[in-house]
Amino acid sequence: MQLNREETLNTLYNLTLNPATREWERSRLSSAKEALEDGKNLGKQLAKLEGDLRPLAIRNNLTPDVADFYNKMTNNTEATASFDFAEHTLKDLSYQDSAIFAGGCFWCMVEPFETREGIISVLSGYTGGHIDHPTYDQVCGQYTGHVEAVEIIFDKRVLQYEDLVNLYFQLTDPTDAFGQFQDRGNQYRPIIFVKNKEQQQIAEKAKQQLVESGKYKRPIVTAIEPASKFWPAENYHQQFYKKNRKRYKRIKHSRQQFLFFQRMQRKLHTTFSRFKGKS
Repeated sequence: MQLNREETLNTLYNLTLNPATREWERSRLSSAKEALEDGKNLGKQLAKLEGDLRPLAIRNNLTPDVADFYNKMTNNTEATASFDFAEHTLKDLSYQDSAIFAGGCFWCMVEPFETREGIISVLSGYTGGHIDHPTYDQVCGQYTGHVEAVEIIFDKRVLQYEDLVNLYFQLTDPTDAFGQFQDRGNQYRPIIFVKNKEQQQIAEKAKQQLVESGKYKRPIVTAIEPASKFWPAENYHQQFYKKNRKRYKRIKHSRQQFLFFQRMQRKLHTTFSRFKGKS
């Protein structure tokens, strides 16, 4: 993707004003902006900025909006796709509804829902906290009380809320109150956020059925809480499974391995319990 001077200056200006930009990033971006405003060569300044940001980019440690800009500078076109936030909205309440689930890193919560028939849109974001407009760094630092979550808009003519709750429980570890899989911390807690009495009853019924199934030796701790303001995450995080396929594949594989091991443990536990009951 070829960046022109005007577009680059506008982006650098916005990133330096962005409260989510870290101070070190801001200093590098400001230096590049000032050089371009002085008439310095665009290509040389972008190359210098890319070199400055590269060590953090390699470690996947740039703030989300800066990471988006870095991907544009390096022509990583797959990772620069823009999510149309305006399209994520309930347009017809007669057949559309929404649901919010938190189950670890939201990167891994999008594909299983989005690729299912009847899903209209899936948005990654933050919810359940106590400040407005939280940033990724703030949520990861556990300063705001938010969890990473996905908001799902679905077609009730194809899918029911109950179907989504059942799928959610298949994707998560309902016995882990301190995170999910390799994701540790309060921002990764498993929570079903319900927006009305009907959703609450369906979620509680599904949770109780899981408790009574005896599949898990440990208590079922998935929380069911009233839905609150859902704040969209930065563009970098939207549809991560499409933008960063290799990285997503590694993370997904780790989760699948854990879930497979957990299922095997449940089967052994059930078999042993039955055998013990007959003896």
